[in-house]
Amino acid sequence: MIGTLYGVGVGPGDPELLTVKAFRCLNEADVIAYPKKQRGSKSYAQQIVEAYFSPREKEMLGLVFPMTKEKNVLEEKWNETAERVWEHLSAGKNVAFVTEGDPLLYSTFIHFMRTMQTNYPDVRTEVIPGISSVNAAAARLQLPLADGNEHVAIIPARDDYEEMKRAIETHDCVVFIKVAKVIDMMLRLLRELDLVQRAAVVTKVTSSEEIIWNVEQLDGVELEYLTLMVVRK
Repeated sequence: MIGTLYGVGVGPGDPELLTVKAFRCLNEADVIAYPKKQRGSKSYAQQIVEAYFSPREKEMLGLVFPMTKEKNVLEEKWNETAERVWEHLSAGKNVAFVTEGDPLLYSTFIHFMRTMQTNYPDVRTEVIPGISSVNAAAARLQLPLADGNEHVAIIPARDDYEEMKRAIETHDCVVFIKVAKVIDMMLRLLRELDLVQRAAVVTKVTSSEEIIWNVEQLDGVELEYLTLMVVRK
């Protein structure tokens, strides 16, 4: 009998924000799979899960995902990763693949699930939603994302000044994820639109490493990858 693949959202950082259902799934799963860094520190999702489960108690499967844009290399590595998980599933083991935030919101699990469905269509997949960094940031900042008929957008920040400007102008609230790499450009944009006072920036929200920044003092600051910006007009 083939095991079930679970995509499990483990929340934005604070282990206490793991849902009851996610905890039960991880507790019952035979294998917990997690994105693994090639070198250095533990991955974010791994840190959250290890607040409750250790390698001594649970079979842990670290999966390295390629950081390249070469299509052939990407496809080969994704197939290799899927095969590693299939080895456990084909042995009848249930595998819980954990991801920070929610599995279906800008998550590694999205492409992984598609790869598994293509390569191993007989595998049953279930997704357990998690609290995203977007919701967590709103809670920590006590900043409503949308009320009444207001429009809210979640947009990956990128080096396109006019497109980012258009996003702000056409929505009541915008959450820019992955903002670290273009923070200086975003600051210029906020100043042009006179919205510096209407913006908030937070890194690793709800975690023990959380930082809520003074937006006016971010010029030239090197931010970590898990940083987002909320602009509410």
